[in-house]
Amino acid sequence: QVHLVESGGGLVQAGGSLRLSCAASARTFSSDAMGWFRQAPGKEREFVAAIARSGDITSYADVVKGRFTISRDNAKRTVYLQMNGLKPEDTAVYSCAAGAPPNYRHIFGYDYWGQGTQVTVSS
Repeated sequence: QVHLVESGGGLVQAGGSLRLSCAASARTFSSDAMGWFRQAPGKEREFVAAIARSGDITSYADVVKGRFTISRDNAKRTVYLQMNGLKPEDTAVYSCAAGAPPNYRHIFGYDYWGQGTQVTVSS
């Protein structure tokens, strides 16, 4: 069982930055790929970014590419999402996920999910 806890969300003006963190409880953290997904009110959950278990492969949704950076520190069992150039349309609840998905961009295959952290970007 893996317990994931996100932090770092908040209210920020457009153009600002936030850094989200996701701390994992399991000693097997380094065996899991990690992903960030977000869900805005009235919309489906969507892929944001993912990172392979070794950190050597990353994947981003086109809408965040060049603005967001995913990274991980396996010694700290933590994955990060650095978000720069935030836009009002980035407003959502951001959740991290752990697992061995066949496709990083799809929900299927992520076995564990955090509760999420709210990110609100004002215009």
